[in-house]
Amino acid sequence: MDEIASITDTNLTETQFYNRADEINMLSNLLGSTEFNSSPTILLTGIRGVGKTALIKKIKDNFDKEYLVVDIDLSRSNAYQQKKLSRGSIIKIIYDAIIKASKEFGLRTLDKKIEKYFKTNKFKIDKILSYEHIPVPVFESEENYARLADFVMELPQKIYEDNSDKLKGVFIFIDEIQLIKDLDNVDKFLWYMRSFIQNQKNVAYLFCGSMSLKDSLINDLNGKEGAFGGRMLTIEIHPFSKQTTREYIESIPRNILLDDGGFERFYKCTRGIPYYINIFAKILPENITLTENNIIELFKDSIDYLAVHFIFMWSKLTFQEQKIIISLLGNPKRRIEIANTLEVTSGSLNRPLNRLLDFDLIEYVNDKYQITDPILTYWLQNSHEKNGIYPFRSI
Repeated sequence: MDEIASITDTNLTETQFYNRADEINMLSNLLGSTEFNSSPTILLTGIRGVGKTALIKKIKDNFDKEYLVVDIDLSRSNAYQQKKLSRGSIIKIIYDAIIKASKEFGLRTLDKKIEKYFKTNKFKIDKILSYEHIPVPVFESEENYARLADFVMELPQKIYEDNSDKLKGVFIFIDEIQLIKDLDNVDKFLWYMRSFIQNQKNVAYLFCGSMSLKDSLINDLNGKEGAFGGRMLTIEIHPFSKQTTREYIESIPRNILLDDGGFERFYKCTRGIPYYINIFAKILPENITLTENNIIELFKDSIDYLAVHFIFMWSKLTFQEQKIIISLLGNPKRRIEIANTLEVTSGSLNRPLNRLLDFDLIEYVNDKYQITDPILTYWLQNSHEKNGIYPFRSI
């Protein structure tokens, strides 16, 4: 997966976050059991823009005084940005985040202990660099990377045991977990992680990803034959209900007035997704009661703002990938139907279909491919309606 997914930042800011009291309470209760040697492993899923990352930040703020909270966003790592995400780089990302969080918490002696560990446990180390006062070993061989991985995966429990007078437990939050689909043998890597996680009584893990429960990674993680085999607690964050959406609009410090038809259309346009609610609500005029027809016209006028992350992604797609999406505007299609529409062989679609799936632009449901987010569909249809053509070239 290349850099285009990292630009599609649909995370909510602190001021845009609203409600989610039930989700906060549920996650807090589950994570709080770590104090009593019963640490959960949680998978938090939901479509992009629903507020998962903001929710994690709220949880972190509630716990980071008594727990060591290691917060990792794979999409913002240098390895991912430079298209070098690998098993080894993920281990290093985890290691760096653990050391950084430990120092911020005030566990000052950790770096010396780690340096001593490297020197006394027969690691073939060329040298030890210091990065922001974090000991970073430079290894002579690949074999030692495997040993480092074992050390890093064991490190959170060791930190707790060495600091149980200061900590109630350790939380490892890994956001944008869907990016590990880039790895070779991803299932093997998940089984490797599970072999350590299952034995850690004082370390809770929360994996968060922009994906639906239909995603293949869910099965690799927690399916019957998956690494965690049903032992992982899967929680899906849903869009807002109509009632919560109405309350959300009323909480925004702008006097937005909607009659019943106007609100129904607003909800249909945004589908209760907080990211879209925020953007669309900012564009609506104040102090005027808006009808359904008003919202329809305003939605058309605002589609470029609502779809800004898709517009960027679209400009980075190949011509064939764009044509695949265009072919799905009318209705979902089987692979052979897409091939026939594009007048290509079915086998030639492997790479573009997999890339579009990885970018979460399309999904595979009931043996057919379909566009994931209607906002992308609306933007493309609106572009065609205005210009008479689809925006195949970069805009």
